[in-house]
Amino acid sequence: MVFPAKYRKKVFNESVDETLKNICEEISCRYEINFIEIGNDEDHVHFLIQSVPTLSVTKIVRIVKSITAREILKKHPELKEELWGGSLWTSGFYVNTVGQYANEEIIKKYVRNQGKEYNTIHQGQLDLELT
Repeated sequence: MVFPAKYRKKVFNESVDETLKNICEEISCRYEINFIEIGNDEDHVHFLIQSVPTLSVTKIVRIVKSITAREILKKHPELKEELWGGSLWTSGFYVNTVGQYANEEIIKKYVRNQGKEYNTIHQGQLDLELT
């Protein structure tokens, strides 16, 4: 999944990245969503996620976008000024799934080749017990 920041503002820095990583770890504990990789450029974030088949892509997007936006803006109120009091994410997003035509390595390579300076925030691994 790829989420651009609202207005493509360059809001991601080390401090915001650390907050994002911690929030995603909390999401993993509460939902059956495993973050395999999180990376970003200054104005967008890439998530490589594993989840259960009962969670739709739309529901995963809604969970991740809403919780990360709320918590990041709560912990970094200065971003509200940067975003003119608006939301963190644009209304759009990009999603691709791992399957017959795109395996995990192809998706990882695609993600790493996006943007000018891809920064890996978090790396995990597949959870074979997630069902």
